[in-house]
Amino acid sequence: MKTANISIHESQFPENVRHDLLASLRARKINHKFHYDSIKQTQKWLALHQTYSPSRNNADCQSIYENSSETAAAKIKSKSAHVIGLGCGGGQKDTRLLKLLKSRGKEIFYTPCDVSAAMVLTARRTALGVLPEKNCLPLVCDLASTNDLPAVFGEQSPLNAARLITFFGMIPNFEPQDILPKLASLVRPKDFLLFSANLAPGKNYAVGMEKILPQYDNIATRDWLMAFLFDLGIEKRDGKLKFAIENGGFGLKRIVARLHFIRARRIEIENEVFNLKRGETIRLFFSYRYTPKRVCKILASYGLEVCKQWIAKSEEEGVFLCRRTGVPPCPTLK
Repeated sequence: MKTANISIHESQFPENVRHDLLASLRARKINHKFHYDSIKQTQKWLALHQTYSPSRNNADCQSIYENSSETAAAKIKSKSAHVIGLGCGGGQKDTRLLKLLKSRGKEIFYTPCDVSAAMVLTARRTALGVLPEKNCLPLVCDLASTNDLPAVFGEQSPLNAARLITFFGMIPNFEPQDILPKLASLVRPKDFLLFSANLAPGKNYAVGMEKILPQYDNIATRDWLMAFLFDLGIEKRDGKLKFAIENGGFGLKRIVARLHFIRARRIEIENEVFNLKRGETIRLFFSYRYTPKRVCKILASYGLEVCKQWIAKSEEEGVFLCRRTGVPPCPTLK
């Protein structure tokens, strides 16, 4: 068909997107979703991912996704399976999982879910190579501001279908205490969760962070991150984009990108004016780096148990197969 049916959650209705945009500019902290907002930004991200992502360019890293998907698919014993791709991106990893389930004789259903309609359409197109259109249930929503996803996905999941939720490459760009309660609420007692995290390599966490810092500071990443500000009217000469390492919550460290203004800039969004002064900064991006031990500890505090893990030889990426433990979440973990 030349049309596509997509459900759009109210979290991505225009008035709510506008609210989030204004809140980002007031706080001088850009919500990550605005880096995927347009077709142009999505194309820039996909090109960046294709060029720099180890899961696309490193055979060993690819193998941890292949092996984890094979293990997860083997866990599904029911006749049908529903894969829910949270932050589906281009859908390549989810489609690999769908192929494995199909090869095992399962009737497969897929919900590609992302904040970007362009991403959801891309994942949908990728997945339609292995499942019928009627079994693809695309959803555009903002995970960070949504509180009713258990009900939304509960309505989508076919009766008696096993559920396998994927959360690939998402956790680095969220504060753990904000996203993990939502993620835990989605995982039902019989569901499986495939969860990936970017890691700091080596035994020394701080040294590992220093090692991976240069991976973020490249032309393609700068081009992608600055596209949002350029669309608002900020010019390249207005400031300098700098990357640094800083401490976050839960004893974690993260890479942060900030634009440091070297000249004043005035921008206007509808009726609100933002005067950005020389010396001010805007945080454009952050990416938490974990270690396998930290992943297990933090997930356990929210009632999610890591059943098995796959760590790349570089120690820079890991995939974790999880289930609910039945233990109530404990968001007070420090």
